[in-house]
Amino acid sequence: MKPQIEIEYCSGCRWLLRAGWTAQELLTTFEAELGAVTLRPSDTSGTFRVSLDGDLIWDRKTEARFPEIKELKQCVRDHIAPERDLGHSDTDERNKISG
Repeated sequence: MKPQIEIEYCSGCRWLLRAGWTAQELLTTFEAELGAVTLRPSDTSGTFRVSLDGDLIWDRKTEARFPEIKELKQCVRDHIAPERDLGHSDTDERNKISG
């Protein structure tokens, strides 16, 4: 079964658009690798969490910020397709090593 991502967001904070955009970016990048990206409104105020197969990979409260889409894509890639090159979304260090 392909990996699944869940994005839990605060509906009271009106973060549905951010969650939807994040889902779109992940699905566009990992279309062949992902089985699903699910959006789930949270009952907890201020929540923006991203989980991969039930394992938390990003928590806005823990990190004290939202993820940059580049770093979230790198995190997902590192878990589901570590050999995959993300092109311009890869870190400079990774490009130096592979280039």
